[in-house]
Amino acid sequence: MSTKKCPCGSVNSYLNCCKQKHTNNASIRTAEDLMRSRYTAFTKGMGDYLMRSHHSSTRPINQKTEITTWANSVKWIELELISTSQGGVDDQEGTVEFKAHFKEKGKKTFIHENSMFVREHGVWVYLGFAD
Repeated sequence: MSTKKCPCGSVNSYLNCCKQKHTNNASIRTAEDLMRSRYTAFTKGMGDYLMRSHHSSTRPINQKTEITTWANSVKWIELELISTSQGGVDDQEGTVEFKAHFKEKGKKTFIHENSMFVREHGVWVYLGFAD
């Protein structure tokens, strides 16, 4: 068994961290947990999970193949958390600002986003960009 740290930045291994979230969305307790699990899903090209963890009203199902292909084409470097607002165990919504660092075609770059997360049917999902 690998002791490599989870891509989300946790000190735990993937098996003891995001894999549990990838197999059971209901195990995600906070908006930050979901954001970390989605980052890890990008690093592993897990298009099905990215769609399943996306709010039904904004889910880009027609872009799943394109998103997965792109995610697999870059080298993911690290996730940098900047801030969170709400999104706790008892909240219904919250935001997480982050930078996802990666290398594409030999050039280091990043995605900087302030994401909105909400509960849909009691489960945390990604809604889209926060205002």
